[in-house]
Amino acid sequence: MNTLSEKVILVTGASRGIGAVVAQKLANAGAKVIVNYAGGKEAADQTVEAIKQNGGDAIAIQADVSKTEDVKNMFDAAIAHYGKIDVLVNNAGIMITKLLRDTTDEDFERQFSINVKGTFNTMREAATRLADKGSIINFSSTTTRLMMPTYSTYVASKAAVEQLTRVFAKEVGARGINVNSVSPGPTNTELFTKGKPQELIDGLASLSAFNRIGEPEDTAKVVVFLAGDDAKWINGQNIGANGGMA
Repeated sequence: MNTLSEKVILVTGASRGIGAVVAQKLANAGAKVIVNYAGGKEAADQTVEAIKQNGGDAIAIQADVSKTEDVKNMFDAAIAHYGKIDVLVNNAGIMITKLLRDTTDEDFERQFSINVKGTFNTMREAATRLADKGSIINFSSTTTRLMMPTYSTYVASKAAVEQLTRVFAKEVGARGINVNSVSPGPTNTELFTKGKPQELIDGLASLSAFNRIGEPEDTAKVVVFLAGDDAKWINGQNIGANGGMA
């Protein structure tokens, strides 16, 4: 069912993990998709190829979302190719887990540069360049609802994203743009599972009502809904996609 037919959607950090699955699900729903990547060109090209092989339309554009000029150039290139951008999905982000006392200035700055400034940069550009009646979906995290040691600076960055979302929703509402955030729980991606013992993963799974961690598709389905017209009355909200974990 092509619920997103004729929509052009920009997904940041879409070369792998949840972002790649989100891009593919959006394309399956009929959207034309811009697959943004910072450094993983090969993975981004593979995501684009997977979309095209399934009958979809996508292009890959390199940009470091923490850099203002990169973001402007990405919007320029996307609009030059497709003529517009209807939906922005801010998926790009990094997670560094350390005790607060062990967190370096570089650790702090990297997370805030990508997670917060990256979201700020793309939304600032979208304020004037996203199509009227468009949608913005930002990525937060269920860890903002927990008190997990080693996650302090990460959850601080994601809490900032949630507040940017809430205020920006009021600022662009006059153009018919709705703005929401999604908070995935632990998800079965290489980024999450790599280096974690199975006992830890099982322990986190037990916190959900369904005794499992999430799959990328679980979050992608929420994003597809929020990108569509049926979700236009949902605005300024943070939606937990976590199986009842928190």
